[in-house]
Amino acid sequence: MTTSPLILLLSGSLRTGSSNEAVLRTAQAVAAETPARPRTVLYDGLAALPHFNPDDDTDQLPAPVAGLRAAIAAADAILVCTPEYAGTLPGSFKNLLDWTVGGTEIGDKPVAWVNAAAPGRGQGAEATLRTVLGYTGAAVVEEACVRIPVTAGMSGQDGTIADPEVRARIGEVLGVLAGRGRPDVRDGQGAPDAP
Repeated sequence: MTTSPLILLLSGSLRTGSSNEAVLRTAQAVAAETPARPRTVLYDGLAALPHFNPDDDTDQLPAPVAGLRAAIAAADAILVCTPEYAGTLPGSFKNLLDWTVGGTEIGDKPVAWVNAAAPGRGQGAEATLRTVLGYTGAAVVEEACVRIPVTAGMSGQDGTIADPEVRARIGEVLGVLAGRGRPDVRDGQGAPDAP
C-alpha cells in the first residue's frame, strides 16, 4: 500500500488568528476531506527558532533548528503561506528560511505558496521567498503558487475558512503539490496523478 504524501505547512506569521494560518488550517481540513488524503502537518516552532548565526549551523544544531530540519526532511512537499511586512518577508520567517540554507533537507523538495494578501499586495514577500528558496535548492512548483485573498472575518472560530471557493482553490493547490511530492514522481519513476 502506497503512503500518501506528507505536506509540511509553514506559516510566516506569528500573529494569533492570522489569515495566513487560517489558510493553512483550512488546507489541513481540506486534505482530510480529499479522496487522495494527502497528509499534512502544521509547523508551530517559528517563535522558538533562535536568531540565525552561521557559527551555530554545525553538527550540534540548536534543538529548535534540528526540529525544523527534521520536519522538512520528513515532508514530501512544503506549502508556505506568509504575510508581507515592510515590502518583504517578516523577519521571523526569513530567519526560518536562513536556517534551511546550510542544510540539504529542502534541496529538490517541491515547495509552493499561497499569497493570502489583498489584491495588489504581497508581491515583495513572494519575490523574497522565491529568491531565498533559490539559494536553498528547493523545487518551486509554479502551478501551485497562487493568490487566494483572505479578508478579515473569513475564518470561523475553528480557525478555518468556510468559503467553498477558497476551499476548492486550496484543494487544487494540495492536489498539485501532493502529486509533485510523491517519491516515485520526484525520482522520475512515474507521472503525477491529476489533481
